[in-house]
Amino acid sequence: MIRILYIEDDEDHAYMLCRRLGRRGYETSRAADGAQGLALAAELRPDLIILDLKLPDMDGWAVLEALRQDSATRPIPVIVVSAHVLRGEGEQAVTAGAAAFVRKPIELPALLEKIESLTGDTDTVERRSRHDRD
Repeated sequence: MIRILYIEDDEDHAYMLCRRLGRRGYETSRAADGAQGLALAAELRPDLIILDLKLPDMDGWAVLEALRQDSATRPIPVIVVSAHVLRGEGEQAVTAGAAAFVRKPIELPALLEKIESLTGDTDTVERRSRHDRD
């Protein structure tokens, strides 16, 4: 099972996305701030991290930098998400070490494609198709 860590301070956003990913067979964990996210990333070693840029204690850029500097978390693909997209922010995220960038509100089908691509999870395509028919 693919394990995803979502670092997001907005409880409603986190709940909804984790629930939707869980229905599609992903195991999800959530961190409410950057420090907790870094600790959980090191402890859980998830297969993928979804990282919001706007966090209460440290911004997502600092979290991404810390993830990339730690040899234990460096290989984990990170999808950066943000509602306040500035020009060039997607490219900046990839340059900073993110595997992908997604704008909020998150469109689930597009996010699932990125997750599947980054984790090599071909089983999810089958689960997603079956779930979408239900």
